[in-house]
Amino acid sequence: MGPKSNYVAGDFKDVEYIWQDPVAAGKVLSDNEEKAVRAELANSGLTQQQMIETAWASASTFRGSDNRGGANGARIRLEPQKNWEVNNPSQLASVLEVYERIAADKGASIADIIVIGGAVGIEMASGTKVEVTTGRGDATQENTDINSFELLKPKACGFRNYSEKEFAVSPEEIMLDKAQLLGLNPVEMTVLVGGLRALGVSHSGDGIWTDGKLDNSWFKELLSMDIKWYTSGYNSYNGVDRATGESVRTASRTDLVFGSNSELRAIGEVYAQDDNNEKFVKDFIAAWNKVMNADRFDLN
Repeated sequence: MGPKSNYVAGDFKDVEYIWQDPVAAGKVLSDNEEKAVRAELANSGLTQQQMIETAWASASTFRGSDNRGGANGARIRLEPQKNWEVNNPSQLASVLEVYERIAADKGASIADIIVIGGAVGIEMASGTKVEVTTGRGDATQENTDINSFELLKPKACGFRNYSEKEFAVSPEEIMLDKAQLLGLNPVEMTVLVGGLRALGVSHSGDGIWTDGKLDNSWFKELLSMDIKWYTSGYNSYNGVDRATGESVRTASRTDLVFGSNSELRAIGEVYAQDDNNEKFVKDFIAAWNKVMNADRFDLN
């Protein structure tokens, strides 16, 4: 599955099929070129949250089951992905407008600009350098099968606290399935969700308890015994201060499972430790880049 580079035998027709989601080879940016792109993005007027959300929306479409989706090709700017509700189409359109201008000005692919934008956003929030491997290309609408790509649309995405409606399967179970498709282990899934919430990523607005910095404060708040949680609807919970009775925050089932599930709670407790903030940031960036490069079969 995937592009021709994944073929394991040499006896095949020199033909690209639309089901392989063809993408033209991209340009590998020099250090100076990438530095110029980063500077342009940092001064573009886009927020760190906008850049991070766009990069995650693009890369997290990857499916390890059939090697489809991913950031390479920047298909998030094409039908049908650009109109998926989970991708916040109005915000996405404004971000892509800026990215297209920068890509044209700097001679880079939009796919690389999207991933570099996510890295710049994380750097703004953490003060830590996020490495990017460039060389992605941009797909065309002609080489994008709209009907088959529509099947990749997430009905729920725990990483972004998104859910279309009530399902027979719980949102946290759907998140586990998504993590498996992305090739993430429990530790990587936990650090990514905690980091994305800390960075302000939540489609529903639930689970945003911190100030937008990439640090381990989200896990500290999650595990605090000062808060008692009450259900307030499907996939929605209200956090009440035990001392004052005041409602102080909201959360989803996906957020709270990292406190209620024994295995995930144990992982969260490690990251919540006062002396593990540096480890948290390092592990988040490593897991982030794993997702960003999931469809870079040329790097394997």
